[in-house]
Amino acid sequence: MEQGVTPHTLWLANEVGTNDIAKKNLVSLFDSIACFDTPKPNSLINRLLQISNNKEAIILDFFSGSATTAHAVMQLNSEDGGNRKFIMVQLPEKTDEKSEAFKAGYKNICEIGKERIRRAGKKIKEESPLTTQDLDTGFRVLKLDSTNMQDIYYSPKDISQADLFSQVDNVKPDRTGEDLLFQVMLELGATLDSKIETTTIAGKTIYNVAEGYLVACFDPDVTDDVVKAIAQMQPAYAVLRDTSMKDDSTATNFEQIFKTYSPDTVTKIL
Repeated sequence: MEQGVTPHTLWLANEVGTNDIAKKNLVSLFDSIACFDTPKPNSLINRLLQISNNKEAIILDFFSGSATTAHAVMQLNSEDGGNRKFIMVQLPEKTDEKSEAFKAGYKNICEIGKERIRRAGKKIKEESPLTTQDLDTGFRVLKLDSTNMQDIYYSPKDISQADLFSQVDNVKPDRTGEDLLFQVMLELGATLDSKIETTTIAGKTIYNVAEGYLVACFDPDVTDDVVKAIAQMQPAYAVLRDTSMKDDSTATNFEQIFKTYSPDTVTKIL
């Protein structure tokens, strides 16, 4: 511009779309609700994905906004049979209380993005039912949080002997089994998109990650029979909570049960 040359794009609007077209398409997807002011055009992201020329790519968008990138990935997978995966990152920025999005129940941008992925996936499958039977439109929502463990777990030097009498459980009281599971998955190298199956054994919830890579149970009052059932699954890793054991006998038998039924399993107690 300083040299008097007017810049122009190598990609024409009729090839990669415009923000105005993208906004109209998004309004249509959300039943005439204007949820986002400046969405990126699907066709623009589609062009970028085609340049990568990798049907197995993992597409990362650090500023996902209305999740256009996720929409484009699913759309292109449906067109060329690709198996691309997406990772969308977005701060939960609050929507304006006067906006249509807020009035429609979307309190932050993340809520808009999640709903768009659901609606876009459903629409893609409805429009091409014969070619999208195996199209994966599922996704997981993960949020950053503090550790699940009490301070004594990671910082024992900061805990005095007198404090030990109040430490009955080393897991924070507001954490769920799924919270603990995802922490353990990260620690043991299981990817966050790993297949997770849940079963019930003697009334206890058992998580099976990546078809036996990791098996975990975080319920209380786990008996020898439950430990035996987990060991017989012969996972690479088995994880239980310290407070999960029903009694001292179960805690004592834990290692021996695994030595008997699955000696190669690495066991871990939280």
